[in-house]
Amino acid sequence: MQNRDLGFLLNVLFKWKKFILFIFIFSAALSTLIAFLIKPEYKAKAVVMTPPESSSPLSGLSGLIGGKSTANIGAKLFGVSSTDIDILLGILNSRASMIKASEKFNLFEYYEIKDKNYDKLLKKFSKDVSFEPNQYDFIEISVINEDPKLAADIANFFVEILDSINIKLNSEAARNNRIFIEKRYLKNLQDLKEAEEKMYEFQKKNKIFAVPEQLQIAVKIAGEIESQLIIKEIELDIARETYGLNSPQYTSIEKQTKLLRQRVQDLKNKQNISDVSNVLFPFSKMPQVLIEYYRLYREIEIQNKIMEILLPMYEQAKVEEQKSIPTVIVLDKAVPPQLKYKPKRTFIVAGVSILFLFISIFIAFILEHFISIDATYDYQKRFKEFALKAQKKLT
Repeated sequence: MQNRDLGFLLNVLFKWKKFILFIFIFSAALSTLIAFLIKPEYKAKAVVMTPPESSSPLSGLSGLIGGKSTANIGAKLFGVSSTDIDILLGILNSRASMIKASEKFNLFEYYEIKDKNYDKLLKKFSKDVSFEPNQYDFIEISVINEDPKLAADIANFFVEILDSINIKLNSEAARNNRIFIEKRYLKNLQDLKEAEEKMYEFQKKNKIFAVPEQLQIAVKIAGEIESQLIIKEIELDIARETYGLNSPQYTSIEKQTKLLRQRVQDLKNKQNISDVSNVLFPFSKMPQVLIEYYRLYREIEIQNKIMEILLPMYEQAKVEEQKSIPTVIVLDKAVPPQLKYKPKRTFIVAGVSILFLFISIFIAFILEHFISIDATYDYQKRFKEFALKAQKKLT
């Protein structure tokens, strides 16, 4: 059965060989003519990368505070492009970039768009450009055009657009960042000034300047006075027993004892020990004075620490705002390609020829089918007549 079917197939192919060969040769010749009539197009490519150190306006600031960006590391781990590359690709694919390149090289004329319709232009132009990150995370800017030099010029112009817009965006981001840090820095200066003024008023009011040291001195002096008081009390008891209550010795020691006891009470209870003393202050005020002093001192220290961070950030932000250095590095500048990108003439001719070969074989089997059947319907008779005429002419 299989041999019979194979014999039938070979018989049909042999019978219609002239028809099949004619269609094959005609399609090959026609496709060759069409392929050579199609204007060749060339593909120019430029390759750019971001600098090793990110040009982001926050990168310098993160370095000042010991930070380190992990965006690129995370992107590598998860197999996605980094934030910098995403931004650059967004700039390249933006409508503004495409329109700039279109107007620069008058692509309305190239794409034969006469009504200055940008939507039509960008629809066609976007098919001839591509911006893709390669396996090394470099950005490849590719442009297809019939003129190899024009293709290279457009690709290089996209590099210029990318750099200029990226510098502008970075400068704008740096300016906003500087304004934000400047506001916080000026507030810090005001807060520090207020804290220092409160400390000044506190010291002036309480006549103290170094609380821990003055407290240490006050405790030491109070201890010495109390020790002298204890000694005098012992001497007073001895004088009372030895000389009596009305003796001059007892009276003299009693006066000294009262004076020392009064001084101890002054240290413990009085609000002001002496109008001329800049060192001592009474123990009754110590808890309140200490807690107020440490609160003011802590506020000054906090504001000083904030300034230690903000001042370098503020200076760095001012520097970043003035930067206009290139933000991309050109690894490969686009040059006019010498080999055409398309059309692939060999593939066009081979593809069309093979397609029509199978079509001609299919038609041959259909014609053979109508020749071999008994026509009962009108359409079958017509097809059979047509097939017989074709057989006489083409076999």
